[in-house]
Amino acid sequence: QVQLVESGGGLVEAGGSLRLSCRVSGNAISNLRSGWFRQAPGKEREFVGSFSWDGNSIHYHTSVMGRFTISKEDAKNTVYLQMNNLKPEDTSVYYCALRAGGDPGAAASYAFWGQGTQVTVSS
Repeated sequence: QVQLVESGGGLVEAGGSLRLSCRVSGNAISNLRSGWFRQAPGKEREFVGSFSWDGNSIHYHTSVMGRFTISKEDAKNTVYLQMNNLKPEDTSVYYCALRAGGDPGAAASYAFWGQGTQVTVSS
C-alpha cells in the first residue's frame, strides 16, 4: 500500500518562502514518479511540477518556473517542493501524488495522492 503524507503548509506574506514535504511509504515506490498539484477554491486541480524518482526528468508549470523547485531525499523517502517568491495567486491546497506513467501534467495519470496541505499567501 502506497501512502503519501504532506506537511509544511501555512500562511506567508507575498515574497516569502515555504518548503512542502511529501513523505512516501509503500512498495515499489522507486518505480513511480512524483508530482505536485494545487487546487484553489472553485478551480480545477492544477499541475505544479513533476519529478522522476531518479531525478532525471523534472517538469514545472510555467507559472512557477524559476520560483519553485522539486527535490528529494532518498534516505527519508521524501519529496520536497521549495517555493520562493510566493504570490497571492499561489494560495491553494497543495497535493503530492505518484504515477507509474502517462502524462506528467495530467492529474488523471496519478494513482496515489496525499491529503493536501494548505498554503496561503497574503498580499
